[in-house]
Amino acid sequence: MSLAKIWVFAEDSGDKLSTGTLELVTKARSLGDTVEVFYAGTNAAGAAAELGPFGVSKVYTVDAAGSLLGVPVASAMAAQIESGNTPDLIMFATSYDGRDVLGRLSVKLDRSVLTNNIDISVEGGQVKVDEAIFGGATLVTSTFTADAPHLVSFRPKSFTAEPGGAATAEVVAAAVGEAGKAKIVARHVEEREGPVLDEAALVVSGGRGLGDADKYSMIEDLAKLLNGAPGASRAIVDAGWVPYSYQVGQTGKVVKPDIYIAAGISGATQHMVGMKGSKTIIAINKDAEAPIFSIADLGIVGDVHKVLPQLIDAIKGR
Repeated sequence: MSLAKIWVFAEDSGDKLSTGTLELVTKARSLGDTVEVFYAGTNAAGAAAELGPFGVSKVYTVDAAGSLLGVPVASAMAAQIESGNTPDLIMFATSYDGRDVLGRLSVKLDRSVLTNNIDISVEGGQVKVDEAIFGGATLVTSTFTADAPHLVSFRPKSFTAEPGGAATAEVVAAAVGEAGKAKIVARHVEEREGPVLDEAALVVSGGRGLGDADKYSMIEDLAKLLNGAPGASRAIVDAGWVPYSYQVGQTGKVVKPDIYIAAGISGATQHMVGMKGSKTIIAINKDAEAPIFSIADLGIVGDVHKVLPQLIDAIKGR
């Protein structure tokens, strides 16, 4: 039994919709008869063109007027619901803006939320969500019992983004009952080369086993040679070797590349939660008993200071 209508909070990352948005609408399409989104970006026509092939039938545009998105988007959603346009389910990504809108909407509607989930299903008309706890060691399934709409958020990479609809998304302006007072006065775009970490097909991550911050350059060199993105364990982020935006793990970014290379990473549970969904995991560590080898498809027991330079030289020589 499918749901009648599902809303998704759509976010963009510069000139295109975020991967998380496309993941959510793909999953929503499998659960509901009608999928609609709320979008507060500046390119509604472009968003509608991108979302139509994913099965989205309507894009509600919200004029945030340069404010943070939480207040105006939550206000626009609540106004639609109060007018009788009520979805069965509203899905959010576990992102900064997603959490902001979700929290404010929860208060406006006086509805509970289930956050940080990795899967969702509809059984007998009931919405059930799965959340991984204790570092991914235990899966908890929760069932919504209150009236719709049900509010739920999902971790990145919980679903695969796949086109599959033939809808032409209609663009409709949504009235904003309350504008946000906090204004965005400037944006800082992080400088980077190569693919985005949580969207890269190949990721090379370094850990404490590198020894010191200067050795992280080997990770960056290898990632660049392989057209991948560099990542890091929390240990070296906390040590100040690399920025937080590089962190992979439970409190960092969740990645699911085709290939994940872990160099000098022992494999703390919190790190493995963020990368164990990778298709192929290659681990390099001098400790043969390191936990990372328990999930690795290929394990190299050796010193990263010897293995990585030889690997880099071999690739350069091809």
